[in-house]
Amino acid sequence: MSRRKLRTRADGERVTFRTFAEPGLFLLPFLIGLLVFTVYPFINVILLSFRQDYSLMTGEFSGIGLGNYAEIFHDANFLNGLRNTALYVLFVVPIVTVLSLFLASLLNSCTKLQGLFQTCYFLPMVTSVTAVGLVWKWMFNYDYGLINYALSLFGVSPVNWLNDPHYNLAALIIYGIWSMLPFTIILLLSGFQNINPQYYTAARIDGASSGRIFRRITVPLLAPTLGLTMIVNVISASKVFSELFPLFNGNPGSAYSLYTVVYYLFDMFYKQWQLGPAAASAVVLFVIVLIFTMLQLFIQRKWKNY
Repeated sequence: MSRRKLRTRADGERVTFRTFAEPGLFLLPFLIGLLVFTVYPFINVILLSFRQDYSLMTGEFSGIGLGNYAEIFHDANFLNGLRNTALYVLFVVPIVTVLSLFLASLLNSCTKLQGLFQTCYFLPMVTSVTAVGLVWKWMFNYDYGLINYALSLFGVSPVNWLNDPHYNLAALIIYGIWSMLPFTIILLLSGFQNINPQYYTAARIDGASSGRIFRRITVPLLAPTLGLTMIVNVISASKVFSELFPLFNGNPGSAYSLYTVVYYLFDMFYKQWQLGPAAASAVVLFVIVLIFTMLQLFIQRKWKNY
């Protein structure tokens, strides 16, 4: 009798409160965690961004309005942070995508020692950011750094990467490209391995060149993975923050010229205790990243031609 009732419920003929209560109980811990640690802080930051002169100790504020947004858009450090973050994203994401596409293609065609190469490329992801940053700090050293030594072999004068504000952003971009490569290569490699080899076989039988095969078969079939990697990398690059600490001793570049949006948020919240402007900068960053993400999703849909 009980088996018949269970079968009837599975067929959708009898739907009771227990049908929804049981899965709801299983999902309840996750939903509570989502509400407490994600939804509530998100809504609270938005509300906080409109509260002017907010005090964390007393919870009091002088009024509600757009004063915090007006303040940050008149702050030279925030505008500098927007500029540096935009340049970082515009340089790092395309370069990482092109290099990763090339390296993933090589790894996919290399059948011998493929596991070893994958492990070597993936190792930076499981290495401490601080430890890796200290290594890069040594490599960027003006007097005995490895990068300046390599440049000297081509007759290029040493570059003061970490102490000259004109080269700080370039050093950060180089470090950012290296740190973002492993994750992107692994994702693209998985996309390569999901492409049916029969497409390549048929194209070679028809006499298609390697370049044409890459443009007409590989790139279109890899478009969903490329779109995913670019969206993830844009979000990650927009939040550039931890890379600054080991390179510049916790400061936003030499002469404080390398503010990013997240470092500005950190500075306003933890150092200056200006919670309203900090929340406003977080909301601005969220809106910018959301717009770019939606734009990439729109382009990705239009890109599909198969």
